[in-house]
Amino acid sequence: MSEIPAKATESEDPSGGAMADATTGDDATPAVGGAAAGALDGPLGATPDGTPGDASGEVVWQSSPPGSIYDYIKVASFSIGPDGLVDQWSLRAEQLFGIPTDRAVGMDPIEAFVAEDRRDFGQRKMAEVLDGREWTGVVPFRLPDPEGSGRVIDGLAEVYVMPTRTEEGERAAVCIVVDVRTLRSIETDLAASQAIFGQSPFGFLLIDPDLRIRRANQRFASIFGGTVDDHRGRTVKDYLSPGETDRVSAILRRVLETGDSVTEMLVTGTVPGSTERRHWSINLYRVHGGSGRPIGIAWLGTDITARRAAAREAAQARRNLALLNEAGARIGNSLDLETTARELLDVAVPGFCDLASVDLYQGLLAGDETPPGLADGSAELRRVAYASAVSDAPFVGGRKLVSVGAVHHFAFNSACADALRTAKPQFVAAEEGGLIQSTLAVPMVAHDTVVGIVQFSRTKGSEPFGERDRALAVELAARAAVCMDNARLYRREHERALILQRSLLPPGDPEASGLDIACRYLPGNAATEVGGDWFDVIELPGHRTALVVGDVMGRGLRAAVAMGELRTAVRTLALLDLEPAEVLSALDEIARGLGTPGGTQQSTRGARQSRDADLSEVYLATCVYAVYDSVTRRCTFANAGHLPPVLVEPGESALMLDVPPGMPLGVGGEPFEEVEVELPEGALLALYTDGLVESRDHPLDEGLQAFVGALTDPSAPLEDVCDHVLSTLDTHHGEDDIALLMARVQGLPAESVGDWTLPREPRSVGRAREFARNQLVGWELEPLVDTAELLVSELVTNALRYGEGEIRLRLLLDRTLVCEVWDAGLVQPRRRRARDTDEGGRGLQLVGLLSAAWGSRRTPRGKTVWFELPLPNGGTALADPAEALLSLF
Repeated sequence: MSEIPAKATESEDPSGGAMADATTGDDATPAVGGAAAGALDGPLGATPDGTPGDASGEVVWQSSPPGSIYDYIKVASFSIGPDGLVDQWSLRAEQLFGIPTDRAVGMDPIEAFVAEDRRDFGQRKMAEVLDGREWTGVVPFRLPDPEGSGRVIDGLAEVYVMPTRTEEGERAAVCIVVDVRTLRSIETDLAASQAIFGQSPFGFLLIDPDLRIRRANQRFASIFGGTVDDHRGRTVKDYLSPGETDRVSAILRRVLETGDSVTEMLVTGTVPGSTERRHWSINLYRVHGGSGRPIGIAWLGTDITARRAAAREAAQARRNLALLNEAGARIGNSLDLETTARELLDVAVPGFCDLASVDLYQGLLAGDETPPGLADGSAELRRVAYASAVSDAPFVGGRKLVSVGAVHHFAFNSACADALRTAKPQFVAAEEGGLIQSTLAVPMVAHDTVVGIVQFSRTKGSEPFGERDRALAVELAARAAVCMDNARLYRREHERALILQRSLLPPGDPEASGLDIACRYLPGNAATEVGGDWFDVIELPGHRTALVVGDVMGRGLRAAVAMGELRTAVRTLALLDLEPAEVLSALDEIARGLGTPGGTQQSTRGARQSRDADLSEVYLATCVYAVYDSVTRRCTFANAGHLPPVLVEPGESALMLDVPPGMPLGVGGEPFEEVEVELPEGALLALYTDGLVESRDHPLDEGLQAFVGALTDPSAPLEDVCDHVLSTLDTHHGEDDIALLMARVQGLPAESVGDWTLPREPRSVGRAREFARNQLVGWELEPLVDTAELLVSELVTNALRYGEGEIRLRLLLDRTLVCEVWDAGLVQPRRRRARDTDEGGRGLQLVGLLSAAWGSRRTPRGKTVWFELPLPNGGTALADPAEALLSLF
């Protein structure tokens, strides 16, 4: 605050006119300061409209409060006596120049503050002033560093020099000094303030401590209407709703009290003439005067309505992308229709909607190629999945909820039927009073075929579906539809392969002489392709039985077809009565030819290898082939890369038979070995595939040990033993097919076998008939005596005529009567049709006519010719020998 020396009593301008009178002493100070303060803050007695004055309209003077304009300008004063020396030094001068009064009084201001090269000019000006002339100018000055460092500080002051007279009438001068740098700073601040208020693209307010608007810029006025002056004196309640007003007012008071600034405060409201909700981002900070006291709050507002809308759109797009990503990861992990539908709803609820359901065409679920009723969309559908995030409420008010598994159809004129008919999504209108406010019916289209419909619904309180939601719903439904169609196609192929495979397995419970047999076949679950596991029980001549278990490597329809081909080949080779090793060798050749176009064998396809390389396919299989003789209770095994058989003898622990595994079928190049094992009465034999003992969670060694440990009671019924094994082992994993064949040994009793050796002489024919007659009478099979005698004499005669060595006759009684004639000759008998003029050559024809079956097989020491007759109580009528003989001629 400036101080005017008391000695200055009057001043004259250069033209001699008297200046305005000034009150001497300290009373002059408030006048100057008060006027300045009024220029900024207004007088203390200002009226509500801001006009200075009291009730009578007269000007009211006041002391300049701290923080007035003079605190910013830093005005100082001093006086110069008639001798040109300082005779008075104000406190402001001390602050500006840094020189105390006791040092400044008596100084020559020219010598003290003016640079040496400017002193002559300064002296001339001083002389002019003391001659009574007024002077104003900008004067550079130099000051010693107040900290005593010896440096010289350069300054720039704007000086107002006014001539005066002392009490003695001598000429003197009063100097008013202003720091030019401060003035320029104020000028810059005023320019910046004007730029903010006048040119800023953001709304700017200056709010006073009473939370009233002191000043607003043009941008704020352009948004809320009116002129800048129209907003002066208003509060936030004039712009915001009551709730927002209370919140914002509380924040303004906190900023005013604490001085803590607020950034990015969200304020929501409307502008005049519009009902659209607008959003502003507000920054608040407290404003201080020159003395540091708070004088108000600065409010900087930015309209972020468009930004928030864009951010909301971006957030929704990110959510949609995340939802699609989740759908790609979670939908279609299984090849099951119901599971895929539930996976779709797990993704959609509640991330996309509140309720959802999936309906598929009943015809497609039943396996039809083309769903019926696509023309009008009213065909029967079955609800396969339903999900809700709120409750089990129906989709529309008053409509009955369709339960999962129920078959239903949509009305012809309904939106859902229209969606199915046009294959385009439809908005379903919600009924009044219902929970649902928005529903999307989206057809599930896969490969240009509508397989069903999915309904997405949002309840009241959620945002209704929009076009972006519609596109997302179509994408979700399309992804699920493709997965469901793939599952449907796979289910159809799986069922067909399973039907094919089951048709190639033995029907019912197989029977065999001297064996009690039980078997199990478990296909893999619907999520895995059908495999190539098979088993078979083949009756061989002489009350022998071939037991077969195999596994074609690979899955699917090809594996099932290859299994059928190999099983057929096994049965064909078994009818030739080959040894087990020979059977596997022949199967190996067949397996190597399966993968070649046309079935060309390995030995003949070398020249075509390059041409058919792309068409060839490798078929590998493992197989165990065993032949059991019920008379001797001996079993011969041959193994082609399969798991070893398991044998449980009465009173003993189960053990795995040491059968050389050999190479799998289709590899070729290695012969197969045979192992012969004598099986005690009541022993249990188990053949199986790897699906029983191996899975991802159970290594093969552990599975084998568990299987062996499960066979603890071989005397139990075989069906119970099979069930116990399947329930004990974890066979429900469904990773592979399972084939299990179990047989309990029940050899033919000695009284059911007749065995004789005959010398090589003609009378042996009669003795053979005699042995056969006596044995049949002992077995109480008199109805078979005549036929058996005739056929035995034919076979023995044939052995005498064409065979070698001793002749062996054996009769076996079990479910049928079998007669075998053995000799050392290697030439197999050949049946031919005799001419009418031939006297002989009709023996084998007679055997074929009178027996149920006949044949011959090689033995290690020759051959065996046999025939089989049904028992009289078996329900099969015997052929009349007389008629058979007559039919030969």
